[in-house]
Amino acid sequence: MTGLLICAALGIEARAVSRGLPAGLSGTRVVVTGVGPRRAARAAVGLGGQEAVAVVGFGGAVDRSLRPGDVLVASEVRFAGRVHPCPSAPLLAGELARAGLPVRIGPLVTADHLVGGAERHRLAATGAYAVDMETGPLARATVGRPLAAVRVIVDTPAAPLLSPGTLARGVAARRTLGAVGPVLARWAAATGPRIVLLAEPRSFCAGVERAIEIVEVALERYGPPVYVRKQIVHNLHVVADLSRRGAVFVDELDEVPAGAVTVFSAHGVSPEVRDAADRRGLRVIDATCPLVSKVHAEARRFAAEGRLVALIGHAGHEEAEGTLGETGGAGVLVQTVDDVAALPGDRPVAYLMQTTLAEDEAAEIAAAIRGRFPDARGPKRNDICYATTNRQASVRAIAAESDVVLIVGSANSSNSLRLVEVARHHTPAHLVDDQGGIALDWLAGARTVGLSAGASAPPSLVDDIVSALRGLGPVAVEERVIARETVQFSLPKEALS
Repeated sequence: MTGLLICAALGIEARAVSRGLPAGLSGTRVVVTGVGPRRAARAAVGLGGQEAVAVVGFGGAVDRSLRPGDVLVASEVRFAGRVHPCPSAPLLAGELARAGLPVRIGPLVTADHLVGGAERHRLAATGAYAVDMETGPLARATVGRPLAAVRVIVDTPAAPLLSPGTLARGVAARRTLGAVGPVLARWAAATGPRIVLLAEPRSFCAGVERAIEIVEVALERYGPPVYVRKQIVHNLHVVADLSRRGAVFVDELDEVPAGAVTVFSAHGVSPEVRDAADRRGLRVIDATCPLVSKVHAEARRFAAEGRLVALIGHAGHEEAEGTLGETGGAGVLVQTVDDVAALPGDRPVAYLMQTTLAEDEAAEIAAAIRGRFPDARGPKRNDICYATTNRQASVRAIAAESDVVLIVGSANSSNSLRLVEVARHHTPAHLVDDQGGIALDWLAGARTVGLSAGASAPPSLVDDIVSALRGLGPVAVEERVIARETVQFSLPKEALS
């Protein structure tokens, strides 16, 4: 931590924030600057120091979606023709949201007068969210230091400052500022220089890129809506983006209109699902990853030989459900070594693996199967996909050097969860959907942060986290390369015809 300097225009704002600060907190100063940009500029001259700077207080909304009591964390501060970025805003906003506050992130404008009426509308048209009268000069004077600007909204276009109810809104805003104080302390504790170790490979694999491209091509060729059974890949950002563009995600095919264009997800489906699609006359485009299709073919082959097919995988995962469906009732899910003892011994056994497992976990279970059934047959090649293997190896490499590891991925992403498990053998590790999911306490004292992403997570999310960390202090980025992936999969003919 480099220390914390809190600036507020009014004594009432400063006292409210101070009351929320942890008792005995050292290295923290609270300064009352006075109202308006001139007083703020004069106060800025004497600030000095190297502390992280947080400008806090009340603010006025210009964006109509903001309501009194909302907390705006500035993504940037606009003042006198210049823009001062606040890159750590998503980290701070995520922490405030977890504290139960209604948070928004957006641009803050510093004006030299009270803004109202038509001027609010003009500012809103520029993309601004709120306005104040002090942050700009303070941001300009503290360039190079971690900067945060937090404003609790008191007045809005629908509830101007000079209107009934302002006093009550101000009292409520003062209470909210008290809740902001402890979060600012955690934000400051997370500041400082650090190294970010990037695992390579990370993020999208060839199968995920192919599946997303299939939906994009279908939307372009046929127009929305294009229906997708289940999530095309297990990532909420990917699903949200495709939804905005016209993809409709459904759990089951009975939600799809007869004859509609329908995409099967990258995780694959069972023959029963394919039959249901035929009965409804759906125009199907199959986005099943070719490596999953390979496991399906092995399942059919082993089942045709009269073998019990033991699938090493996780219950409820679409890939496991699809693969078991290919066995015609001859398959059984094996999740742990203990499950091996319950396998029936009345016929020959074969085993397969869900492609997104951790290698050591799957290998242990496979060894237990071979130990009980010496004649058991397995896949000709490891079922765990190359991308899963490579990402686990690269995470293993960075975890050994890191104080904490962050894995970007959604909670239903099996391969992302396995990366967290791999990292935790060496150091604390956490799964996050994006930078807003990072708890500031994880970063306090962490001078080396390992960073990777599951095969279904967009690479842009990794870039966003690096940018947010730079808002906490200087960041040196180093890459640990385990492999370079050159695999590409062609699109299915249904997507091209």
